[in-house]
Amino acid sequence: MDLTLLVLAAGKGSRYGGMKQLDRVGPSGETIMDYSVYDAIRAGFNKVVFVIRRSFEQEFREVFVERLKGKIQVELAFQELDNLPMEIHFSPEREKPWGTGHAIWVAKHLINEPFAMINADDFYGFSAYDTMARYLKSNVSKTTGLYAMAGYMIENTLSDHGKVARGICKVDPNGFLEGVKEHNAIHRLEDGRIVSEENEQAPVTLSADDIVSMNFWGFGKDLFQHLEEKLLYFMKVNAYDLKAEFFIPKVVDELVSRGKVKVRVLPCDASWFGVTYREDKEKVMESIRKMIDLGAYPDNLWP
Repeated sequence: MDLTLLVLAAGKGSRYGGMKQLDRVGPSGETIMDYSVYDAIRAGFNKVVFVIRRSFEQEFREVFVERLKGKIQVELAFQELDNLPMEIHFSPEREKPWGTGHAIWVAKHLINEPFAMINADDFYGFSAYDTMARYLKSNVSKTTGLYAMAGYMIENTLSDHGKVARGICKVDPNGFLEGVKEHNAIHRLEDGRIVSEENEQAPVTLSADDIVSMNFWGFGKDLFQHLEEKLLYFMKVNAYDLKAEFFIPKVVDELVSRGKVKVRVLPCDASWFGVTYREDKEKVMESIRKMIDLGAYPDNLWP
C-alpha cells in the first residue's frame, strides 16, 4: 500500500542562524533529510512531500530533489502566509510562518493515503520509521480517527547548547495518548535536573523518562478536515498576532480530549538527534560517523 512521508522544511532556523535544512552532516554531503528519506524508503514509504517556502524552491530542487530522482516519488508543497483555507486579512508585518499545523494543511492536495510527518532537522533513526510504517499499514489505513506518535524519552532529546521546545505527553496504561503540552524552554541544569522554564515562571522539574513528541506523527487523510476547521478558528483569533503559531501537538491534544481521535504512542529507542543550535552540528556529524562505522549506513547514501 502507499505510504507518504511529509517533511516540514519551511522553517527559517532562527535559533540555528541559517538554513539548517540543507546543512551537510554526512561524509558525502548528506543532510539530515537525506538520512530521513533513506530510512523511510527502507521502511516502505514510496512518496515524500516536502513543505518549503516558495522562495527556497530553486535551491531546494538543485541541492536535494535531483538526487532523489528514480528513488522515490517527490512532491513539493509551499507554506506561505497567504496560503489559507479562505481569504483572511492578517498583519502585513507578520513574517513568522503560521506553524506546524498550517505546514501540514498546505500539503492536503498531495496526500490521499496514510502518512507520517517529521521535522526536516531531526534524525529519528530507522527503527522509528519501520515501527511507524508497520502501524500505518496495519491500523491507520483501516480506521478513521486512529493516529500514532513516536515517543522518545526527554533525556535523550536535549541540546547541550541551549533550551529546546518539546511536547510532553501523558500516556494511558493502554499506550494511548491522553494529552500533550508544548513546552518551549526545556534544558538540563548543572545538577543534572531537567527543567521547563515558561514565561519567566519558576522552573518546573521534569522526569528524565517523560515521553515527549519530537513531531514524528502518523496520520490518516481525515486529519486534513480537522486541521482546516481548527485553522480557520485560529486565524479568526490570531490573524493580527505577529508570533502566534498553529502547532500540531495542540491540535492533536484538542482532538484527543474531545474524543474525536485516538493516538497510539509508539515507544522509540532509536537514536534521535537534531540541530536546534549551530553548535549541535558537530555532535550530529559524530553520531552519523559512528553509525556508518557500525554498518548502519553507507558512506554515500545516493551513489
